[in-house]
Amino acid sequence: MAWNEPGGGNQHDPWSGGGRRGGNGGGGKGGGNQGPPDLDEALKKFQDKLNNMLGGRGKRGGSGGSGGGKPRNAFALPGLLLIVALAIWAASGFYLVDQSERGVVLRFGKFQEVVTPGLQWNPPLIDDVRMVNVTRVRSITQTQSMLTQDENIVSVEMSVQYQVADPRGYVLNVRNPELSLENALDSALRHVVGGTDMIDILTSGREILGTAVSSRLQSYLDSYGTGILIQTLNVESTSPPDAVQDAFDDVIRAREDRQRTINQAMAYANAVIPAAQGQAQRIVEQGQGYRESVVAEARGQANRFNALLTQYQNAPGIMRERLYLDTISEVYGETSKVMVDVAEESPLMVLPMDRLRTGTAGAAGSQDDIDEEALDPQLLERLRATQSSGDSSNRNSSSNGIRREGR
Repeated sequence: MAWNEPGGGNQHDPWSGGGRRGGNGGGGKGGGNQGPPDLDEALKKFQDKLNNMLGGRGKRGGSGGSGGGKPRNAFALPGLLLIVALAIWAASGFYLVDQSERGVVLRFGKFQEVVTPGLQWNPPLIDDVRMVNVTRVRSITQTQSMLTQDENIVSVEMSVQYQVADPRGYVLNVRNPELSLENALDSALRHVVGGTDMIDILTSGREILGTAVSSRLQSYLDSYGTGILIQTLNVESTSPPDAVQDAFDDVIRAREDRQRTINQAMAYANAVIPAAQGQAQRIVEQGQGYRESVVAEARGQANRFNALLTQYQNAPGIMRERLYLDTISEVYGETSKVMVDVAEESPLMVLPMDRLRTGTAGAAGSQDDIDEEALDPQLLERLRATQSSGDSSNRNSSSNGIRREGR
C-alpha cells in the first residue's frame, strides 16, 4: 500500500523525517515537514471551494465526520458563464484601423459613421465595420471595338487609374463598384468614339479622345455616387481592323511625309523672309534718306534764291552782272575754247587753248607756256596791242574787258 493512500494506517512520510499520518484522515504534524505540497489535496480543496460557491455540499472529511452543506444555487453557474461570455464579447469589439483605411460602420445594416485610423470599438454582432483603403491606386484595363462617326470600326485599349474618395458611397451606393466603373467606361468611350472620325482617333486625336472620355466618365461616376475619383486615363492603343491595317499604314506614312515637307517649307520661309524684310527695310531707309537729302537741297536752294532776291532788290545791276558771269562760267566751263572780248567794236575772238599748250617743256620754259609760233600772227599782234590799253579800257566800263574762262 502506498504511503499516502487514505486509510493506509501510520505510514512513514519520506519527506517528513519520521512523522506519521493520523488515522482519521487528518495529516499528523510530524517534526520538520518540509516536503512539496500535496497536489491531490490542493485540487480537492479547490473543488470544495467551487462547490461552496455554487451552493453544493462540502466533501466528507476524515473517517466519521461529515461537513455540513447548503443547498445548491441553480442560477450560479449560468450567471458565471454569462459573465464570461459578456467579457469575451466586449473584448472582441476592439479593432485597429490602419492609416490608409477608413471604416464604414453599419448598425443592423444602417449606416452609422465612418471611423478614422486608430484603435476603435464597436459592439460585435450589432455593428458591421467594412474597411476601405482610400490611398491605394487601383487600375482597370479595357479593350473595345466600336463604330466611329464615319462608320468605320476601330479598336481602342484604355487603362484607368482611380482611388476611393468617398468610402460611404463606395460601400453603400453601388453593389459592385468595379463593375459599375467598367460599364461607365464602356459607355463613355463609345459615346466619344461615336462622335469622332476614325483618322482622328488613329493619329492626332488620341490625346483629345482621352481627355473627353475621362471627363465624361467622371461625370457618370459622380451621378452614380460610387465615391470613385479618376486619377489618370490613358489611351494605350488605337488600331483599325486587320484587313485594312496596311492601307492605314500607308496613309500615316503619307501624312508624315506631308508634315515633313511642310516643316521644310517653313524652315525655308523662316530663312528667306527675314532677309527680304531686311532688304525691304534697307530700301525704305535709303528712300527716306534720299527724300531728306532732296528736301534739304531744295530748301537750301530756296534759301539761296531768297538771299539772292534780297541782294537783287538792293542792287539790281550788280546782281545781274554777277548772275550773267556765273551763268557764262557754268555754260562754258566744260569747253576747251577761250573767248576774248577785246573791245566793243572788235569782233569776238576764240582762242584754241588746246593748241596753244605744248606737250613738252623746254629747259627754260614750263609745260604751261604758250607757243607763240602756234598762234596766228595777226591774232598775236592784236593781243600785244590790246595788252597796254586793257587796263584803261576796263576802268572806263565795267562791262568791257577780257573775260576768260578755262580749265
